[in-house]
Amino acid sequence: MKIPTTLKHKPVVVSENYEQIDGRLARNTDAKGLSLGLAQWNDRGKVDISAKVWRYTGEKWSRQSEELPLHRVLDLSILICRTLEHFRDAYRYEHLYDPQQPVIDRVALQGDAMNVAICTDNERINEDIKLFSQALSDDDEMISERLRTLSKILKDMGY
Repeated sequence: MKIPTTLKHKPVVVSENYEQIDGRLARNTDAKGLSLGLAQWNDRGKVDISAKVWRYTGEKWSRQSEELPLHRVLDLSILICRTLEHFRDAYRYEHLYDPQQPVIDRVALQGDAMNVAICTDNERINEDIKLFSQALSDDDEMISERLRTLSKILKDMGY
């Protein structure tokens, strides 16, 4: 499906037909494309790039389409990677984390740090973390394929 070019987000680089590879939702999803382009929130004289997931309801483009600045996409990727690393060894803990030390990591960014922590404010964390861990395990093959691809691309780029 063609991504629209007449809306506020202006696509520059696109991945159309994303519904064919959208994880477990492949071929049965409303996420029809991904794009990198000029952000919809740009003001005159200010240009930001954003990533966008384009969702289509079958009749119109959905307001639930998500648009994120590129640094947030990368921050989410960092969060995912540190989370995956934690859950590799989480079996060592009775509740899959150390309640005395819920902070998994502090990742240095921009002169400060992004905390990566278990959400102990969640009153059902002990139940939810087990479900989360199982879902990570169930999706391991799909996530690993994407991480291997990303790793190869980053190495090819010199990172």
